[in-house]
Amino acid sequence: MSGEMVEEDRLDRPYDRRLLWRLLAYVRPYRVAVAAALALLVLASLLELVGPQLYRIAIDRTIVPSLQRGTVDPGSLSALALLYLLALAAGFGARWLQHCLMQTVAQRAMADLRLELFSHLQRLPLRFYDGNPVGRLVTRVTNDVETLNELLTSGLVSAFGDVLTLVGIMGAMLWLDARLAVVAFCVLPLVYGITDRFRGQAREAYRAVRTQLSRINSFLNEHISGMPVVQVFTQEARVLRRFDALNRDYLDASLRSLAALARFYPAMHFLGVLAVALLLWYGGGQVIRGAATLGVLVAMIQYAERFFEPVRELADKFNLLQQAMASSERIFRLLDEPVTVQDPPDPVVLSRVRGEIEFRDVWFAYGEAPATRDGGGWVLRGVSFRIAPGEHVALVGYTGAGKTSLVNLLLRFYDPQRGQVLLDGVDVRRMRQRDLRRHVGLVLQDAFLFRGTIADNIRLFHPDISDAQVEAAARLVGADRFIAQLPHGHQTEVGERGVRLSAGQRQLVALARALAHNPEVLVILDEATSSVDPEAEGLLREALRSVLRDRTALIIAHRLSTIQHVDRILVLHRGRVVEEGTHAELIRQDGIYAKLYRLQASSTAEGGLRGREGECVGRRKS
Repeated sequence: MSGEMVEEDRLDRPYDRRLLWRLLAYVRPYRVAVAAALALLVLASLLELVGPQLYRIAIDRTIVPSLQRGTVDPGSLSALALLYLLALAAGFGARWLQHCLMQTVAQRAMADLRLELFSHLQRLPLRFYDGNPVGRLVTRVTNDVETLNELLTSGLVSAFGDVLTLVGIMGAMLWLDARLAVVAFCVLPLVYGITDRFRGQAREAYRAVRTQLSRINSFLNEHISGMPVVQVFTQEARVLRRFDALNRDYLDASLRSLAALARFYPAMHFLGVLAVALLLWYGGGQVIRGAATLGVLVAMIQYAERFFEPVRELADKFNLLQQAMASSERIFRLLDEPVTVQDPPDPVVLSRVRGEIEFRDVWFAYGEAPATRDGGGWVLRGVSFRIAPGEHVALVGYTGAGKTSLVNLLLRFYDPQRGQVLLDGVDVRRMRQRDLRRHVGLVLQDAFLFRGTIADNIRLFHPDISDAQVEAAARLVGADRFIAQLPHGHQTEVGERGVRLSAGQRQLVALARALAHNPEVLVILDEATSSVDPEAEGLLREALRSVLRDRTALIIAHRLSTIQHVDRILVLHRGRVVEEGTHAELIRQDGIYAKLYRLQASSTAEGGLRGREGECVGRRKS
């Protein structure tokens, strides 16, 4: 599957053996601990059968004969009581050790799964993230993995113990008195019918709960990230109503799930009481007639009461299994998402990069490639150009012309459907992605900072970049001025997404980050300098001139006033390079570039005039 993931998956079967085997593969490295847990569980299940048998022995061999003789043998009762306490203690110890072992196994297995999931997410192409909300992916790595953790800790192994206990109880009851056992088993058809109905209701209710939880997580991630937009456009009330609707849907789904449980447990309790009542009615008559002993009847009642505990537990395990199957299908669907941009089996390694860039007849579409070259959907159409080592080239054009797409192809975030993108004469698809991106620095329009210090964000936690290199990069772009004023300098925490810094300061840190990694090719969006004040922007441009010396530079330009001194300008229009030359040459051609330049110049002049008029009005008012 590619593109957008299915939001929720419907499972028509109670479990999927293929998914279960894939899940158990994460437990396989810990099979010794699992085997020990199973052995302890068998021991605990067998010890649970001892209690009613000791009751039977105490009543039939000690209490009743003592009543008949008129004398009591305290030694026999004490020995039986001690044996009963030892069985309870041994059962408790076995259960405790089994629980500790399975908790450890499950936590380690799920840690391995989370690591594999995040590693896979890092390798997926940007095309995948274009169609999948971040909140939904976070749900996969957190909530869905936690559901699998619950299955491993209290599901599969415990279910085996419950089945073993059920079989043992049924065998013990048939061995004690087959007639009484058949009477107690009369309620089993009702048990099966109610359990089967509960399974269907629980499965549907759980699907609804997971669907609504995924939608809430996606909504929260999107709107918390976009809170400045929500507040500046005063959309709080409207957004709150939308969240309230999602929250109510989640509440309703949760209540339906709880309603299914609320009906099931009392029904099971009633059937348990009914089985005991039948035993008392029939078994009491058997005891009075001498066809059965009182000890056997008491033991049978105890077994009947204990019989329904694993039945209830198995129903819970089935519900948990349904949740785990749905979660595992979503997780494995994510893990099966193909990594379409992959490293070649025999990569070319460039010992030295000069910075030559070439596009040869490149055709590219973000979706499926159109059937014909004239079909709609192509973002780039036969683009060809070459940038010499050390040359500074700007890309300009209307919005949607394909400028950013060229950068995405150069960095191999996407691969073209046709044509080649070359670095120093080597197709970038023949290079390891890590090697390619190590040589190309990118300064984005929207600077993204991670939680950590300024130094961490400049070096991006790379241990080979020293503090001296971090400080030199910050000094080169002029970021050292504001960093020196911070309380902890380069060790100042920037907060999530750099919220403790201004937009201009974040841009300076992002530029210093690109320089600290010392790339041979630097890609810059000119808006990366638009968030700083005029004085800082002037200093930054001076720093850029020295930084770009002896480096190949590709500048995605929207403000044409910033690129008049580059070596060459490429004009893109509808996915094609339609003009090429210096600023002066393109102005003389009087084509698309000249038109764009005149529009921006007139807009700037009008804005300046309005600013001066407003200033004059302010002076007259004062």
